[in-house]
Amino acid sequence: MLKDIRNCIVIIIGAVFIASGFNLFLVPHHLLSGGVSGLAMLTGYFSPLSINTMYLAYNVPILIIGLFMLGKRFVGLSILSVAAVTWAMALIPQQPVATDTLLSATFGGVLVGIGSGISFRVGGSSGGFDIVGSIVTRYRDLPVGSILVVLNAAVIFAMGYLEGDWNLALASMLSIYISGKVLDLIHISHNKVTLYIITEKTDELLAKLLTLPRGVTLIKTEGAFSHKEKDMLMTVTTRYELTELREIIRKTDPSAFVNIVETVGVMGSFRRR
Repeated sequence: MLKDIRNCIVIIIGAVFIASGFNLFLVPHHLLSGGVSGLAMLTGYFSPLSINTMYLAYNVPILIIGLFMLGKRFVGLSILSVAAVTWAMALIPQQPVATDTLLSATFGGVLVGIGSGISFRVGGSSGGFDIVGSIVTRYRDLPVGSILVVLNAAVIFAMGYLEGDWNLALASMLSIYISGKVLDLIHISHNKVTLYIITEKTDELLAKLLTLPRGVTLIKTEGAFSHKEKDMLMTVTTRYELTELREIIRKTDPSAFVNIVETVGVMGSFRRR
């Protein structure tokens, strides 16, 4: 219970960082953030609709779809993040801290990256295209980064075309790039990881791991010092699923030894059929 409360507090703090990046740096200069927030900003710049209202409206259908296709915990925390960002954007005034566009793009990107990164650390996300990316990477072995780049690029090109100012579009690209780099530094800097899990509760752990879309390999091992036989489970997962998987291991076998290593590449079927 205390951990859930702590996670919710972290999500709300992350939302304040994100909303501050929007209202204090990006929105006053008509810059865009990545994902659905960028789409909401684009709508707000060219219509009388408020950005925070559109941010919520665009996220609702994506979150509903994610609720059925992704883990309830992940989407539940993402719903909290979206609601908190919407609330914080309504409270924080839209006034520029910096007058220079590039400085605003840089510091806005840093704040958004920090907010998104700490949300990922506790198993949630800032919603929007992150949910779309999580769904795609769970059912297709495609790099999430490339998917998000394509989705964000479409919003950026729309910005340049509608504003008639490609300087703003390029500055927005800088902001999105920086926020992505900061997110990776806080969360994890690679897309796929391999987990080696040495456990004495093989059956209980397998029962839960096999509900996920990734395959699991069972390897018989023996302790070099104790000569005691144990089982080692090996699985490859994505950074979006890592927090959920670690939580499963922690609850099922807190004494399990887990080695998490970076995976450079995967050949063959990444998704369990």
